[in-house]
Amino acid sequence: MGQQQRTVLVVEDSPLFRRMLGDMLQELGFTKVLEAFGGRAAMELLNEARPDLVCLDLTLPDVSGFDVCEHIRASANNKDVPVLMISARTLAVDRAQAEEAGASGYLIKPFTPEEFRQQVERVMASRPSREASS
Repeated sequence: MGQQQRTVLVVEDSPLFRRMLGDMLQELGFTKVLEAFGGRAAMELLNEARPDLVCLDLTLPDVSGFDVCEHIRASANNKDVPVLMISARTLAVDRAQAEEAGASGYLIKPFTPEEFRQQVERVMASRPSREASS
């Protein structure tokens, strides 16, 4: 394959859902899956890591997904990282708030692996490229 390492950060408080997302992401070619169960843990991880993608649950036990997304957009080294918000909330206002916070995409639970793949590919394609990829 000869593909470079791609890292994803999955922020999700449900261990089962976190594992499911991790498995799907590895099938999509992400070689390293970092996991955080809450917003604070995610923000600490992001101080050290520079993932290629963040899959972010909206409803977290400590800090909301909106706040985590704003934190990512405000950080110098992660501001251009695609953020895919994942939520059971279907209201347009939640989607609008996610976009305002800087989310690259919004996926409503439950979803199929195919819907997930399409969203991941869409947000990955929309990011400003750090290096020219083939």
